[in-house]
Amino acid sequence: MILDWSLIAALTTMLAWGMNFAFVKYVLDQIGVGAFMFLRFLVLPLLGLALLVVVFRSRIRMSWPRRADLPRFVLCALVGHVLHISAVMYGMSLSTAFSSSLVLTCQPLFTLAILAWLGAERLRVQQVLGTLVAFAGIALFLADKFAAGFSRAGLGDLTLLLAGAAFSTYTVLSRPLADRYGPLIVLSYTLLFSMPVMLPLTLPFLGDVHFSALGPWVWAGLFWALVVCSFVGWLSWTWVNSKRGIARSAPFMYLMPPVAGLMAWFTLGEVFTPLKIIGAVVTMAGVAWAQFGGGRPPPREAAQPDSA
Repeated sequence: MILDWSLIAALTTMLAWGMNFAFVKYVLDQIGVGAFMFLRFLVLPLLGLALLVVVFRSRIRMSWPRRADLPRFVLCALVGHVLHISAVMYGMSLSTAFSSSLVLTCQPLFTLAILAWLGAERLRVQQVLGTLVAFAGIALFLADKFAAGFSRAGLGDLTLLLAGAAFSTYTVLSRPLADRYGPLIVLSYTLLFSMPVMLPLTLPFLGDVHFSALGPWVWAGLFWALVVCSFVGWLSWTWVNSKRGIARSAPFMYLMPPVAGLMAWFTLGEVFTPLKIIGAVVTMAGVAWAQFGGGRPPPREAAQPDSA
């Protein structure tokens, strides 16, 4: 039996990202949104550049994007890092870890809508139906919250919807770049291009944090969130999208809420009703249908968004 490494990478990334909601929520409560984002946009570009140097060594100049692709790299940096990460962090600070994971699972719907509009990939009926079944599971997750009034969804969840749309847009925009350059170059330079925007904006918040007073769990959470999820996770997901196709990868996002729910219950003490458990089962069934019900991918996907 031949191992499908892209499938393994997709599942592992979703597991790590699902666990990350509880870690990030804990860290945000300790140091605040601004300081967290400063550290993210300081550490991650440096990690990317260091890895580029290790991989390319004396040929580092060969990794620089071609002039024709620079505008797309910059746009990916602004949409995928500046807008997406800012919305995620502020949304999570106003919501709970579990609710954050639920709202962000709308990302595949945005992705599929963008792909259908652009005609960038061929979508099978099973993929669409499986995504809708998974979305019904998410609705079950949120049923008791919305039954108490839509106002409880709050600014945090609305901000996270914006984050989901931004991430889906980044996923589509970065796909042709990943095909040409590979995930490492795409991630490293989009992080680098976001650095001059975010560091000046978030630097003032650093003075509010007493780093010497932070406990080991805060540092562990920072390492998991920044290195494991934000760097290795984004590398992995870019590679998965390149190998499997965006439409076939998008439904994996629905695996995050069950993982995030378990972590939130175990680490943060969040409580879930039987309705939420049923929603998790429906969600995972929809993921399985969307992922495996469509058979083999077409021999060649339709033209990429940048083919014009």
